[in-house]
Amino acid sequence: MMSRFPKLTETFILHEMAAMERLGVDVDVYPLWRERARVTHPEARRFVERANFQRSFSLAVLGANCRLLFRHPRKYFSTLSAVLRGTRGSLRFFLGALAIFPKAVFFAKRMEATGVAHVHAHFASHPTVAAIVIRRLVGIPYSFTAHGSDLHRDQRMLGQKIAEAAFAVTISDYNRNVMMATCERDGDRGKVRIVHCGVDTRLFQRGSAADERPVPFTIFCVGTLHEVKGQTFLIKACEQLVGSGIDVSLNLIGDGPDRQALLAQAAEAMIADRVTFHGNKTHREVAELLKGAHVVAAPSVPTRDGRREGIPVALMEAMSCGVAVVASRLSGIPELVADEQSGLLVTPGDAGALAQALERLHNDAGLRQRLGEAARQKVLLEFDLFKNAATLAALFKSVATRGGNTFLRLPAAVNAPAERAL
Repeated sequence: MMSRFPKLTETFILHEMAAMERLGVDVDVYPLWRERARVTHPEARRFVERANFQRSFSLAVLGANCRLLFRHPRKYFSTLSAVLRGTRGSLRFFLGALAIFPKAVFFAKRMEATGVAHVHAHFASHPTVAAIVIRRLVGIPYSFTAHGSDLHRDQRMLGQKIAEAAFAVTISDYNRNVMMATCERDGDRGKVRIVHCGVDTRLFQRGSAADERPVPFTIFCVGTLHEVKGQTFLIKACEQLVGSGIDVSLNLIGDGPDRQALLAQAAEAMIADRVTFHGNKTHREVAELLKGAHVVAAPSVPTRDGRREGIPVALMEAMSCGVAVVASRLSGIPELVADEQSGLLVTPGDAGALAQALERLHNDAGLRQRLGEAARQKVLLEFDLFKNAATLAALFKSVATRGGNTFLRLPAAVNAPAERAL
């Protein structure tokens, strides 16, 4: 279960589902909303074709709510009351929970009828609220993965979500500490596991050696064009590099609400001819484009409304390709990028420090190569898609075993999860 599907920027969910199926897990997809996008990953099509899309209000949704209300009024109202009490104080979260409740009731009855044995929600926000509703109404256990802004922007009900979950997953030590601080019982803290997002290290392979790539100095930044990604500071840094006489080519992959502002900023800085806006690309197209990169930058920043990155998958993809990276010292990013070992870290929002790190990599091809090689090894060891999907699948199996379910058909190797010791 996720907020929107198929969403181009959430490749980690798509790839995780595909990896789960390879491990023998029967995967059904329950998006809260259908994403209407001009560009989607080809691999998403088979999931889209069988996804359980449902309008927020329809005769089917109304019928499911009326039947449950008539047969189990106390359960219906107590669940609705708990959701509304838990989300009050945040208008955005409250209205969102109110909007998804009828659909969650419908999903609960459909899941019960079709034999769904476990719900895994991606994001600690509204998808996990829906999972709580489903568990309370029909008893299907759930787990969830907390990523970045979904965890840091609004933590209402977080302790309750962990308490009612079979287990909770997050993608970094940093996030795990945040989650554990909301737990009231020691036993709940033990439920919080770290399972990194992963990338397909076979798709994201090394390209040509960095010192063989021609000028200009080519910098890529992959991600939604949004304040939280910090592209404005990258443009400022590139302006400084050009002022120092460095021939720079900045490539922004992705789209978003800040596109026009970034275009205007590049024009005002008189480097518009050096900045290419590629728009949205599939992950295969990104893998191909990264072959031409000297450096990938991820200048993430915390936003005024509380958003912040977890560990950007785009960084993992670049590192898997053996590309040197410069990133912000923020949230869980230092758990992926070890400063001076597998990349360079800078203070979030410091365009000068970002420019200095980029200039250093421009001047030292040997450093680029050393960091790039170490970066790929880091991803192979800790952020490989299939290894981490096996860890999550083993957690699913442990829930199924406790509940007497046999919905997982997993190879024996999955029985020994590789998650980090708590």
